[in-house]
Amino acid sequence: MAVSGFEGFEKRLELHFSGDDPVIGNMGLRLMDFESLEKVLHAVQCTVVSAVGNQYFDSYVLSESSLFVYPTKIIIKTCGTTQLLKSIRPLIHHACTLGLMICSCRYTRGNFIFPKAQPYPHTSFKEEIIFLENNLPNNLYYRKASVLPSKLSTHSWHVFSACDESHILMQNMPDELYTIEVCMTELDRVLAGKFFRHPNDGKNGDSAGKEMSEITGIGDINPNALICDFAFDPCGYSMNGIAGDRYSTIHVTPEDGFSYASFECVGSIYDDPDNIVEVLKKAVQVFRPRTISVSTTCTGHKVWKCVAKAIEPLGMKFRSCTMDEFPATGSVVFQTFTSRRK
Repeated sequence: MAVSGFEGFEKRLELHFSGDDPVIGNMGLRLMDFESLEKVLHAVQCTVVSAVGNQYFDSYVLSESSLFVYPTKIIIKTCGTTQLLKSIRPLIHHACTLGLMICSCRYTRGNFIFPKAQPYPHTSFKEEIIFLENNLPNNLYYRKASVLPSKLSTHSWHVFSACDESHILMQNMPDELYTIEVCMTELDRVLAGKFFRHPNDGKNGDSAGKEMSEITGIGDINPNALICDFAFDPCGYSMNGIAGDRYSTIHVTPEDGFSYASFECVGSIYDDPDNIVEVLKKAVQVFRPRTISVSTTCTGHKVWKCVAKAIEPLGMKFRSCTMDEFPATGSVVFQTFTSRRK
């Protein structure tokens, strides 16, 4: 393992808002001007490198991962040494100017490869919890923080969830959508090598990213998605896929010694279970990692059972499964797998 390098493991923040004005509610947070968005990202220490949107939401590829803006929901995911939690106060402020009030918050992350390189408030999960507690409004008084362990000392899943009373009351009406977050380490060296650019290739980040999507098979994971991709120089890759009101995203840090890739997608409990199995298989086969951890977040459904069905046939051994319940979030199931080659 390298002494220091780029931190691939992302921090992820999901904020939900509510408002009374149906006109604003139709576009809601998407009405936030780009300059305001840039200021929020500046506080986090990242920038927009590419963007695409549709009738449902706006998708931004960032210099460090991704941002998705829906009318009443924001998902921001950043890697490296970004200070993600510093986005909370300005996002709440901008939402307030649009007549929207925060009603729930979820923060998740894995174990950092280089924890000592992380700046405040990400120096420890304890510090992150304190920062969240101090920066969220009092109406979000149903709060819980937990670390889901695994049999691998290098992998655990950190979750902080907070919501107001309206979200607690809605727990009797489960959300049909679920989120799957896949973290992959020790990528196959040959496959990781496809995410390095040739010196002086004469391409910009967009065209080089398009080429990487094609030669790696990423473009085939969900053929129906509109892909917004970007290749970094000299290496690294990010992609956001949009299909209707759902997103998927991939981020790759290919350097040997601390190679990492993530895949995240959203699905519905009413989808054919075989579809998510195929999607997960395709995503994992792009990288053939030695270690995989998967977090599945869902209310009242056993989607997580599809995960092992997808991953074990790829030469991976199931190692552990941990579960916990969170207010308004539902169940979070954390599973780990290691290569049988080990």
